[in-house]
Amino acid sequence: MSQDQAAVRQPSLSDWERKILPLRQQAVVTDRWLETRLETVLPVIMRREGFDMLVLLAREGNGEAVMATMLPASSGFRRLTALLFHLRGDGRLERLTVSRYGYGRFYEAVWDPAKEDQWECLGRIVRERDPKAIAVDVSEEFALADSLGHTLHERFLRTIGPDCAARLRSGERLALGWLERRTKDEIESYPGIVQIAHGVIAEAFSDRVIHPGITTPRDVGWWIRQRLWDLGLPTWFHPDIDIQRQGGDAPGLDAAVLPGDVLHCDVGFHYLGLATDHQEMAYVLRLGETDAPEGLKTALAAGNRLQDIVTAEFVAGRTGNEILRASVAKATAEGIEGKVYTHPLGYHGHGAGPTIGLWDQQEGVPGHGDYQLFDHTCYALELVARKAVAEWGGQVVAMPLEQDIVFTGGRVHFLDGRQTRFHVI
Repeated sequence: MSQDQAAVRQPSLSDWERKILPLRQQAVVTDRWLETRLETVLPVIMRREGFDMLVLLAREGNGEAVMATMLPASSGFRRLTALLFHLRGDGRLERLTVSRYGYGRFYEAVWDPAKEDQWECLGRIVRERDPKAIAVDVSEEFALADSLGHTLHERFLRTIGPDCAARLRSGERLALGWLERRTKDEIESYPGIVQIAHGVIAEAFSDRVIHPGITTPRDVGWWIRQRLWDLGLPTWFHPDIDIQRQGGDAPGLDAAVLPGDVLHCDVGFHYLGLATDHQEMAYVLRLGETDAPEGLKTALAAGNRLQDIVTAEFVAGRTGNEILRASVAKATAEGIEGKVYTHPLGYHGHGAGPTIGLWDQQEGVPGHGDYQLFDHTCYALELVARKAVAEWGGQVVAMPLEQDIVFTGGRVHFLDGRQTRFHVI
């Protein structure tokens, strides 16, 4: 199967649905990935950012974004949870927990409640290791790197004392590096996750689900959400479906889908701890038609060309804003009308890494857009192209597209192909 066929082929059960593992087997996979990440990713990012200690603190009922990705599948936040990572001079990374409940092979438990107060133990552990630079999750710009609450921050400062407190720094780039970096195992497995997304969308954009004249966009959105729920795949936003129709304003969510309509979806879910995010297009055949009109196909091709323009600008070390500006300039030179609003993807749908445009900020995104592109990272390649369609009397039709990609080895790869033809209903 070619990449360009992947998004439009009607999948059978054996293609994608049977990929979804029972929950217990999912836990085996994600725990294996976590152990690999703790051994290989975290030390590299700590050295890169100049830290020899990372301290994460969270209270039950108020989780911590980075810590949540570092806990084994059968664990969670209990009471006061403290994780401490110390990069020793010999290169070994100590992984410690100063918490009442342990985490097995993942973290060494170092607190004995019968002998010492929890905070006293945490302070002692920090001072004994005498770190040069301590990272904590505080950030003015990135929410995913700003999970240390004010109360815990103040208590931690008092606990470690003024000498160690002077060595605290924002772990913003360390947190982003941990969250965005994908391992070899994750990159090899991500295409299968995206194939599930393509399969659900293909099923939704078919006559198995859509009955022209009866079915509404709201019906389709809820069908997708229910389908994903039944598969054990939690959505990270409610699926969005909308209609573009010849000769009039866009119909609302409760208008029936009609022949000749162009449909658009936006769908994202989590599986094995990783997020997907897709936007694809469908066309509802009129009587006598066997395919979408040529003008609509040309508009879709313009969206594909814009995808090529953006991915060609992915160069390690460039910032999101630099990629955006180069892409917009090239698209403009080619006469493509559109917008680019590509975002990182990974543990979170709107993940850690450089923002490459927002729909309302095409000149650049301060802060998030100033972060640079690193290798072994994933993105939702999100954009829109607009083109006048002759068969619709010159009416401008939008082609919002979104596909999941990985940047690895200095190159961009679509994780499971991309849409180059309409889903036809």
